[in-house]
Amino acid sequence: MVPGLADSNGVSFESVNVPGRYLRHYNYALRLDPNDNTSIFRADATFYRTAGLADSSWSSFRSYNFPTYYLRHRDYLLRIDPLSASSSLSDRQDATFRVSS
Repeated sequence: MVPGLADSNGVSFESVNVPGRYLRHYNYALRLDPNDNTSIFRADATFYRTAGLADSSWSSFRSYNFPTYYLRHRDYLLRIDPLSASSSLSDRQDATFRVSS
């Protein structure tokens, strides 16, 4: 995790083994792309770390440019989907991550 490309209050996920490539959403699916330094890329690659939707001691990541969408895994893929505290427990668990260094 590095400071957000679109907002330093957020975070971006830069590849450790391929520096300069970041996780970004494209058609709601996450992919690892090189930073093309456009405003849309920076927005797609920025997330706000929040208290976990399923466990507040863990973390969830809200999209910078789709503020009701959260990073989550589904069907073995990372994507962003609209989620909230009223979403099903299973959906909230899919969007809750334990961050370690």
